Amino acid sequence: MIRPHSHDRASIGAMARFCVFMRAPGSQHHASQTRMDDKSALLNQLRIDRGSASVPSGRGRIWLGVAAAIVAIAAVAAWWWTRPGAVPVHIAAAQAIAGDGAAAAGSILDASGYVVARRQATVASKITAKMVELDIEEGDHVNAGQIIAKLDDTNIRAALNQASAQLDYAKATLTETQVNLTNAQRDYDRQKSLLQGHFVSQSAVDNAQTTVDALRAQLATQRSNVDVVARALGVAQRNLDDTIVRAPFSGIVTVKAAQPGEMVSPISAGGGFTRTGIGTIVDMDSLEIQVDVNENFINRVRAAQQASAKLNAYPDWQIPAHVIAVIPTADRSKGTVTVRIALDQKDPRILPEMGVRVSFLADQTQEPGGKPAGGVILPSNAVQGSGATGTVFVVHGDTVERRAVRLGAGSGDNTTILSGLAAGERVAVADFAQLKDGAKIRVEQ
Repeated sequence: MIRPHSHDRASIGAMARFCVFMRAPGSQHHASQTRMDDKSALLNQLRIDRGSASVPSGRGRIWLGVAAAIVAIAAVAAWWWTRPGAVPVHIAAAQAIAGDGAAAAGSILDASGYVVARRQATVASKITAKMVELDIEEGDHVNAGQIIAKLDDTNIRAALNQASAQLDYAKATLTETQVNLTNAQRDYDRQKSLLQGHFVSQSAVDNAQTTVDALRAQLATQRSNVDVVARALGVAQRNLDDTIVRAPFSGIVTVKAAQPGEMVSPISAGGGFTRTGIGTIVDMDSLEIQVDVNENFINRVRAAQQASAKLNAYPDWQIPAHVIAVIPTADRSKGTVTVRIALDQKDPRILPEMGVRVSFLADQTQEPGGKPAGGVILPSNAVQGSGATGTVFVVHGDTVERRAVRLGAGSGDNTTILSGLAAGERVAVADFAQLKDGAKIRVEQ
């Protein structure tokens, strides 16, 4: 069953009323008026109602304008950043090397190494014995010849006494032989005089001569025996002296390796219960620095060259130094050459095996005004190249200039430029593959 809509039902009702009015007699005028009203009602019902349509407010129009402006700005920015021919770069300014003296000379090479002692010794005993006394502790200062330990000397002293008694016996035997020889010599002389008077035979004289010769040989043997026993006594005395261990030179005790009651020996013994060292002594006046320099840069280092050292423990303390020697051999596995560096300043804070960083300084050259010529510092990512020379791109407005520079040492994130760039000049930091001489750039913040 089809149900008419509300406006359709109203239209049908109106038409029914129109028909009734047409049939009613005496009411023609009233019917005409009614027909006009019904037509107006019908027309009003057929009119489309637009009152519910929303009209944009003033705030909506403002937001639409803002959105359109943002889209336009984004389009202009995208064109600006992607326009052809402009390389995005950052800017780095060259900074002059501050300071005077060694710092003004400029570092041409940096290397890391350690503080080492040229004179140090692990003191050990010369004999195998039990240690009964130890007179050192870590950090003690000892002088040359000072007693630092004593060993058990009971057996050695007994051997010394035995050697002394043997020497006394040998000397007594020698004395007895000398007396017998003197008596035999007198008997020979008497037999010889009696032979001249024909009172004794020649054989008696010959026997006396043989006795004298035998005693003389025996005397020589006993004299040699006395010398041998005397030397054995000297060895026993030396062993007794070796029970006292002395410091070989003045220095600081850095290691205490044994304790009283332990066996010590100059050679390694099985079982691991015998100490081969008593303690380590370091001569603090012999401290120096050893660094390994890459063989590609060893041509920058020479003997007597000035240097500046910084201990890892005291990074703000610059210690003046100079090169002692370049060891004339290279390490094949590491590709480095060892360099010895002397410390020009002695200080108790400098200890063996400390880590240190050394800057080898360039020779100071004079400018026309008499001022030492220095260098500038740039971030390492602003410099292209390695070794003695490199390339930077100097900024001039919206273009760059390719310029060759002489490189110094790299320190952390910075590189020293010895020549070719002045302090204050601006350098481009970017992808070097995109930069060339005269290239257009745009600066990024």
